Amino acid sequence: MPKNSKVVKRELDDEVIESVKDLLSNEDSADDAFKKSELTVNVQEEKDTDIEEGSEIEDERPAWNSKLQYILAQVGFSVGLGNVWRFPYLCQKNGGGAYLLPYLILLLVIGIPLFFLELSVGQRIRRGSIGVWNYISPKLGGIGFASCVVCFFVALYYNVIIGWSLFYFSQSFQQPLPWDQCPLVKNASHTFVEPECEKSSATTYYWYRDALNISSSISESGGLNWKMTVCLLAAWVMVCLAMIKGIQSSGKIMYFSSLFPYVVLICFLIRVLLLNGSIDGIRHMFTPKLEIMLEPKVWREAATQVFFALGLGFGGVIAFSSYNKRDNNCHFDAVLVKEVIQTSVQVLSDVK
Repeated sequence: MPKNSKVVKRELDDEVIESVKDLLSNEDSADDAFKKSELTVNVQEEKDTDIEEGSEIEDERPAWNSKLQYILAQVGFSVGLGNVWRFPYLCQKNGGGAYLLPYLILLLVIGIPLFFLELSVGQRIRRGSIGVWNYISPKLGGIGFASCVVCFFVALYYNVIIGWSLFYFSQSFQQPLPWDQCPLVKNASHTFVEPECEKSSATTYYWYRDALNISSSISESGGLNWKMTVCLLAAWVMVCLAMIKGIQSSGKIMYFSSLFPYVVLICFLIRVLLLNGSIDGIRHMFTPKLEIMLEPKVWREAATQVFFALGLGFGGVIAFSSYNKRDNNCHFDAVLVKEVIQTSVQVLSDVK
């Protein structure tokens, strides 16, 4: 082929390539405009989805400083008077070890699933009890308000008990203890024991006459018990200081309030094991009377104790879990808190 033909062909190829480039450049500009518009729509849709799912709320909502604080908060909410006082009473009332089996069965079948449900709901929606029920359905918002009212009344009488504990703690730095013996009454001729104390006991008399200073009848209001008033005020001040900065302050308090009951229970356990006849008492405790398990009353009281001890329906579990991240393993938390920690506390308090 002659050289001129090659040159002509090269020029034609260059023109074709340039024309194709022009077409592609025009097409690319159109595609870029389309991609930019598509990108804008996608970003807007993702933002709307994030807002709907509450991701921005998640960033703004406070969170626990550590997983340990959250576990201790759930343990402190569960391990209360219902475990330390009420559970041993019900266990002794319903046949000792025979009561443990219905309780553990109902804890597995009812307690842990409902506890896990509250954990997952609070962690997913990331709101308190009122916000969770309003999110589920505005018609169910009253359940959240009712749980808050119940928690308020429970806090009222729990703080009264804390006030009583502070009073006894302040009076315990004496030797002998003021409730160890009945007081003596002196008159002009001789000294005798207080008749009312002699009819009851020293501890009962001190409780009603010194600690509570109750009146003779309900129709008499009596005066102001300033000692109990100061103790109750101190209890509320402690609660306010613990809650003043939300979970940032209450999370640090959990290190003491959740671990201290274990220390007390272990001290009581060591003291009880050193007493005479302790082995016989433990053997009686863990020797089940299987015939009692056939009574419906035992199962009913075991179910009541499961709801009472776990705090189901109070809203506290939902509130604590709402400060977790969405990817937290709440199933593991439910098993850890309820199966291992709470059950061990109940067994310790029962043996004590």
